[in-house]
Amino acid sequence: MSLILIGLSAGLGASLRFLVTTMIKQHTKQIFPWATLLINLSGAFLLGILVGLQITTYLYTILGIGLLGGFTTFSTLNVELITLRRNKQFEVIPYALATYLGGPIALFGGLLLGYLY
Repeated sequence: MSLILIGLSAGLGASLRFLVTTMIKQHTKQIFPWATLLINLSGAFLLGILVGLQITTYLYTILGIGLLGGFTTFSTLNVELITLRRNKQFEVIPYALATYLGGPIALFGGLLLGYLY
């Protein structure tokens, strides 16, 4: 049963990622990959909240691994970094810094919020 729930929640997370990406791309015409950055940082923040709340392993598996695992995207991040670098776009450096520094900050912010709740 857990495997089915993880699969369903991962599918929901991927669908949410698609919706967020579509909405952001409709409103921005820049090269900078705002959608992936927002998705990955918010996913790290929400994962921090789940850990901080100390939810059950079962619920964490469904929400953390399934839903947020389907929502966030490490592969798209890397493809975008390579594409920006290949096209000699200046945005590659701020994007990498925002992701690799912002991710742990968002995670710890979520942890603190979860622990305080």
